[in-house]
Amino acid sequence: MTGLRSVGRPFQITSCIGFTVPDGVRVTHHDESVATVEQAITIAELRAGSEVDGVFACTRKDRLTARSGTPYLAVELRDRSGAIQGRAFREADFLAGQFERGDLVAVSGRVERFRDELQVELRSIQRADAADPAAFLPTAYRDLDELDGFLEHLGREVYDPDLRALLDAFIGDDAFRAELRRAPCTRSGHHAYLGGLLEHTVAVGTLALETCVLHPRLNSDLLICAALLHDIGKLREFELGAEIAFSEAGTLVGHVALGQQMIVERAARLDGFPDAKLHPLLHCVLAHHGTDGLPGRRFRTPEALALQRLNALDASVKGALEHGLD
Repeated sequence: MTGLRSVGRPFQITSCIGFTVPDGVRVTHHDESVATVEQAITIAELRAGSEVDGVFACTRKDRLTARSGTPYLAVELRDRSGAIQGRAFREADFLAGQFERGDLVAVSGRVERFRDELQVELRSIQRADAADPAAFLPTAYRDLDELDGFLEHLGREVYDPDLRALLDAFIGDDAFRAELRRAPCTRSGHHAYLGGLLEHTVAVGTLALETCVLHPRLNSDLLICAALLHDIGKLREFELGAEIAFSEAGTLVGHVALGQQMIVERAARLDGFPDAKLHPLLHCVLAHHGTDGLPGRRFRTPEALALQRLNALDASVKGALEHGLD
């Protein structure tokens, strides 16, 4: 369960915001309100006879019945290094009430070998509310500082004063930038890891910039601005825990409509942001997956058409690299 290394030309950009998540052992975050997690041992390092005392992601939870008729608790525990099964044969129902599937859980127990596979005989397991999901979810291999700096570079390629002011309202917001660095792009498709949304945003923005060089009649300010904002609704679409999960808003509304709402909210804070620029931008955002959500199911601007194609290009190529052509 690891993010795949991105393929492409490295960006020669420095950055202004930093947080690093070294693989496996330690997690820190620039936001001091998020707990630091230090794991004594990873799942990949567990051996028969090892004592387990740490925090893991619970990705499966079942109440089963042994041949004797006694109930027992079966779970799957996961961190970035791998997964291991866990079993509790004592106080199974009590322990099951201490957490839910999808929680980060504090576990103590001992590793035993059963049918040639390792599993944890659980002594205790309960929800670990203070743990940071970044310790357990896959993370982009590409340097986030580098991507963050390149996002700023792309933002400076927007020269229209109104669109630039709107873009700066997002990029200049430290909380938004921190969320963008942390967010996945999908649950299980392309860029399905922390930092994936930033990586995809920079890729589509870069494609937009190059496309405007090839086709100078395109409105580059509109296309680049739309490319950098097209997926911001994904900041509200997902929740991070033991897994990447849909939020209620993501399930009921979806990231396209959520992104539209976020842009309208920010534009309303700017003094006199013109509808003549807001509407073409929203048209691009609403069209970035195709024309089904558009009036008359038609692209009305070449920039909207270009964004849909560029978004699909990055998503499909990345998906093929990560999951294969099938």
